[in-house]
Amino acid sequence: MTALAWLVPAALALGGIGLAAFLWSLRSGQLDDLEGAGWRALDDESGPADPK
Repeated sequence: MTALAWLVPAALALGGIGLAAFLWSLRSGQLDDLEGAGWRALDDESGPADPK
């Protein structure tokens, strides 16, 4: 029973940290352009990264 006294608050704290991180990522604009990164990976206009 004492394990539950530690595990339940720990699980709630970790869930709260995860929720806070998710909300921060929404507000900072990290999830605005989900398709752009995929198209930039396929774009050939930049040329070779290092011609050496």
